[in-house]
Amino acid sequence: MSDTTPVTPVPAPEPFRVSDGDLDDLASTLAKTVAEVRQHGVILDRLGSEPAPAPTAGQQGDGAPEAEADSPEQADGPASVFILALGGEEYALELAALGDWVNYLFLPVYGREISTTRPWCAQWHEHPEAVARLHALWLAWQQLTDTEAGLSGPSTWHRDHLDQALVHLRAPDGPFAACTTSPNRPNHRVLSTPAPEHTEAAA
Repeated sequence: MSDTTPVTPVPAPEPFRVSDGDLDDLASTLAKTVAEVRQHGVILDRLGSEPAPAPTAGQQGDGAPEAEADSPEQADGPASVFILALGGEEYALELAALGDWVNYLFLPVYGREISTTRPWCAQWHEHPEAVARLHALWLAWQQLTDTEAGLSGPSTWHRDHLDQALVHLRAPDGPFAACTTSPNRPNHRVLSTPAPEHTEAAA
């Protein structure tokens, strides 16, 4: 005999709403996490592509270095964290991670209005000086917003890094001098730089 007991439907859960303020916090946290994950990926790629160093005469039989270790300058690994010193895929990966930080944290918080006295270019990644300055600013942000930087880290980043970078990046004669002066009239042009002088060897 079949069971004819009526089945009570389970009520649908109430929709959960997140306040706009919390959404902004979540977006900021997500942008920071994405940037950190990309940075970790770049570091792991670098470590994975480096060949294992050959043992040197200064190492003991168990692989431990002797007291007279090589200087840090002679150690294997990237010679610089400066983005313009990178090339190929390393540069592309670093620029992509920087772009996430610029688009999701830097511009929404510090972008301000575009004007003739504060130009900006949506194609900032094609301006080498802007890339160099923004990358340096991002590296400092990573260091000074870490908990190990202490409570004054963010203040130090604003005072010593952000303020100085904005003065040069958005100056009327800065890297975007020939670019956008109005968000409604986008413009992009990379200014030419002086050609390097070639000195002839003395006869």
